[in-house]
Amino acid sequence: MPIKVQIPTPLRTLTQGKDEVAVEGANVRAVIDALEASYPGLKDRLCDDKGVRRFVNIFLNEEEDIRFLDALDTAVKDGDSLQIVPAIAGGV
Repeated sequence: MPIKVQIPTPLRTLTQGKDEVAVEGANVRAVIDALEASYPGLKDRLCDDKGVRRFVNIFLNEEEDIRFLDALDTAVKDGDSLQIVPAIAGGV
């Protein structure tokens, strides 16, 4: 069973408008690589040479920010889900 990845609205232009996609992978890094293989350009929006971009949050099963787990090396298993959440700043 693949990993479900929820795609935020600003990145859906890269996934043909899909709000959720399913890919295979043993950890978050492999999932992102699989996303890139199917949806070119997505990896550059999520990662830089240091790992996950600082203005992007990725949550495992809607609970754990992968930064507080093993970052890109966080293991995932069949049935897990990842949520990509762009950071939002603003205010008055």
